[in-house]
Amino acid sequence: MGEDDAAAALRASGRGLSDPWADSVGVRPRTTERHIAVHKRLVLAFAVSIVALLAVTMLAVLLSLRFDECGASAAVPGSDGGPGGFPERGGNNSHPGSARRNHHAGGESSQRETGEVDTPGTPSTLPPSEEEPEQWQPWTQLRLSGHLKPLHYNLMLTAFMENFTFSGEVNVEIACRNATRYVVLHASRVAVEKVQVAEDRAFGAVPVAGFFLYPQTQVLVVVLNRTLDAQRNYNLKIIYNALIENELLGFFRSSYVLHGERRFLGVTQFSPTHARKAFPCFDEPIYKATFKISIKHQATYLSLSNMPVETSVFEEDGWVTDHFSQTPLMSTYYLAWAICNFTYRETTTESGVVVRLYARPDAIRRGSGDYALHITKRLIEFYEDYFKVPYSLPKLDLLAVPKHPYAAMENWGLSIFVEQRILLDPSVSSISYLLDVTMVIVHEICHQWFGDLVTPVWWEDVWLKEGFAHYFEFVGTDYLYPGWNMEKQRFLTDVLHEVMLLDGLASSHPVSQEVIRATDIDKVFDWIAYKKGAALIRMLANFMGHSVFQRGLQDYLTIHKYGNAARNDLWNTLSEALKRNGKYVNIQEVMDQWTLQMGYPVITILGNMTVENRIIITQQHFIYDISAKTKALQLQNNSYLWQIPLTIVVGNRSHVSSEAIIWVSNKSEHHRIAYLDKGSWILGNINQTGYFRVNYDLRNWRLLIDQLIRNHEVLSVSNRAGLIDDAFSLARAGYLPQNIPLEIIRYLSEEKDFLPWHAASRALYPLDKLLDRMENYNVFNEYILKQVATTYIKLGWPKNNFNGSLVQASYQHEELRREVIMLACSFGNKHCHQQASTLISDWISSNRNRIPLNVRDIVYCTGVSLLDEDVWEFIWMKFHSTTEVSEKKILLEALTCSDDRNLLNRLLNLSLNSEVVLDQDAIDVIIHVARNPHGRDLAWKFFRDKWKILNTRYGEALFMNSKLISGVTEFLNTEGELKELKNFMKTYDGVASSSFSRAVETVEANVHWKRLYQDELFQWLGKAMRH
Repeated sequence: MGEDDAAAALRASGRGLSDPWADSVGVRPRTTERHIAVHKRLVLAFAVSIVALLAVTMLAVLLSLRFDECGASAAVPGSDGGPGGFPERGGNNSHPGSARRNHHAGGESSQRETGEVDTPGTPSTLPPSEEEPEQWQPWTQLRLSGHLKPLHYNLMLTAFMENFTFSGEVNVEIACRNATRYVVLHASRVAVEKVQVAEDRAFGAVPVAGFFLYPQTQVLVVVLNRTLDAQRNYNLKIIYNALIENELLGFFRSSYVLHGERRFLGVTQFSPTHARKAFPCFDEPIYKATFKISIKHQATYLSLSNMPVETSVFEEDGWVTDHFSQTPLMSTYYLAWAICNFTYRETTTESGVVVRLYARPDAIRRGSGDYALHITKRLIEFYEDYFKVPYSLPKLDLLAVPKHPYAAMENWGLSIFVEQRILLDPSVSSISYLLDVTMVIVHEICHQWFGDLVTPVWWEDVWLKEGFAHYFEFVGTDYLYPGWNMEKQRFLTDVLHEVMLLDGLASSHPVSQEVIRATDIDKVFDWIAYKKGAALIRMLANFMGHSVFQRGLQDYLTIHKYGNAARNDLWNTLSEALKRNGKYVNIQEVMDQWTLQMGYPVITILGNMTVENRIIITQQHFIYDISAKTKALQLQNNSYLWQIPLTIVVGNRSHVSSEAIIWVSNKSEHHRIAYLDKGSWILGNINQTGYFRVNYDLRNWRLLIDQLIRNHEVLSVSNRAGLIDDAFSLARAGYLPQNIPLEIIRYLSEEKDFLPWHAASRALYPLDKLLDRMENYNVFNEYILKQVATTYIKLGWPKNNFNGSLVQASYQHEELRREVIMLACSFGNKHCHQQASTLISDWISSNRNRIPLNVRDIVYCTGVSLLDEDVWEFIWMKFHSTTEVSEKKILLEALTCSDDRNLLNRLLNLSLNSEVVLDQDAIDVIIHVARNPHGRDLAWKFFRDKWKILNTRYGEALFMNSKLISGVTEFLNTEGELKELKNFMKTYDGVASSSFSRAVETVEANVHWKRLYQDELFQWLGKAMRH
């Protein structure tokens, strides 16, 4: 009941009798006992009504005082949901947009006429559940109701960089789809001062009863005195203020040092659910709207946003307001702005898109952003041609910031990168660093189409943007560097092999998984969405045919541009593309099994010795630790099946057949294969285009090993790499004897291509970490050195540094040389150790760094591990003095290589000092110490002791917590460490549960493997080394 209705009721009760009763009493002068009794009741009723009036009046007075107290307390920052410890803006009320104070201007009549609540702070009323029973409370729902849809936002911000606060006014035009009394939208950590709702000039204001924040679902609820009508548009105006946070999400601050002076900047990170920390909004990807942004800031800064500046208004007091052009329809998570004093360089694409790179003035002056600017121009032109859809905005800014939670964020028209992933100085950057920078940029530019132009309906299909961007990292890099063969080769080791390790756990999840709560959203942003999504897209492109696949993507983007799409929209479009090409495949039926089921199959091909040319093909769910499968409830009674595009060839020493494809859809199938005889081997999943592993009977494995040793080039580079990875993984899971993968790598002394070496190196690394604290580790160590020695001697060390013009020609050769040197130094080759020590000693004595760029990280790490504390201190000094971001990164990682536990402990403690180590780099320090056998237990203890600090800092940032948890625990492998992990999980507060579940399963699998297979491995190694 509203205030007006309550007052009317009180006035009515004050009259005592209604008019009809008065008339009836007036015409009856005589009284009887009955009449007297009636009159007594009336008098009594009158008396009761007077008492009730007094009671209600007193209650109303008390409540009004209570509301005044609430309003006053709400004006105190952080008192009820607002930002804790909110500072005054320099104590000067004349500042633009200064914080509004607690003044009640209107009272009842004012509220009726303006439709606003003028109470500063956050809540001005309690949720109706505490005042009146409500059957439907939309603010308690996990998703917005859909009753209201935003059409357009006008957002005006005033940033106070001297005390890191900002004030905002957002006007949202909303369409009412279903009648409602509540306006519910997302808001978190903002102090709301005023809310106003209006229809239009004809109908005027809609009275607002009050508003409150509901932290459980991070929403702001505006309670209205009347219902909004369906099929009408309204305007919602909210005035608020908040902090420019010293963290990594929402609207946050960062800093850098220039000429000895610390300078600050403000930047945003809204994905996936953090726009609500910067302004109240409908913060779900389906709610696309247009945005008009204005930013007021001191004239010593510049501001950036998704669109170009339309006009700038300068004021006499040293402030300027930048008004940006209106955006196209877009979601909130890739809205962005920044306030900084950077400089830039620019270029223009053939279609007229202006591309600028903004960075620290000294980085721009050195040309550190020129490479990124150059390839961005080329990539926009490439994607426009490939997708046949023009880039949609007039400009694209690339912003390099010192502090950011991720490598980059694809904000439409304003992509933000951490400096290490976009700035590149050719004089100190290795080929591998150049590759990292290239692929991050390729990824983010792809998002301008997949993600920004066409956005997933909901986060369960986040792989629709991340999987495509990750796949096109390799396609786009092939466009820039055709000789690198990224999609056909490097994709295997960097994506497929890596994600199959993760997806081979019983604690994995489908690539499309249900997302209910806001806290669940973080779980879908993992390597399953990125890398498995990319691997499934690659498999799809290969069995569809690349040209048909490309036409399907062009149709998909054209149909859904400026809108949202779900996975079935993609499947339907691709099926239509196939149909136009004369092929009738139900893509949805095939791909639902791959996207809605977790994990992947292992295909086993068995030769039938009784019938010539016949084979048996079986499929089963691949799990690294079978005991984990029996514990996982969802897997116990689940018989997973996939429709598998199995490509095969048959070969012998002199001949290889043409490729054939078999669609495997049953648990076990019999097939006839041409040219298959007793001397022939069979190979499945050609070039590893499919997302599955292939196992064979031991006879076939022996034939394949023999082929590799006699003439490995009969098999393609990708097939050789695929065989190595499958063999190591199958042995790790117990499908194969432990000696088979170690026998396969004996052929590597004749291998001249980078990819098989890279696959072997990546497969050996986790095995090395399982064994590196064992007494008989040297036997394994010596076996690996024996396989590496010949190639190490052949290739030698690089003599000169490389410039950009040599990158194209030297990539494969130099990456091979680097891989072999890394293996040689890691496993203790004496010449490698001597060479690294000589190079680093020369640097220290001459103060001239002549170490070849492509092996600097190997030399730094090896030198720190072999030499004394003075070398560590020298590297520490260089880390502090250098301004080159690529050099800074490898210097910091080198410090984690020390054998000195005191130095490792010192570094771990320094890592949490943000002035010394950037927040995003601290995680890498802890993980690298954990990979060092001398520091594994130190990092594990440090992680447990500092968990509350680490979780507070990184808990909300996608990837960061899961990366940290995995990195610190993945190589724990004793019963004692497993017990420590389980005990720690009992005491922590329940966050990151899925990451900890994966960690427990991984450590259990490590312990299980050591118990079952360690002795078998060492027995074979002992025999092999004696022969």
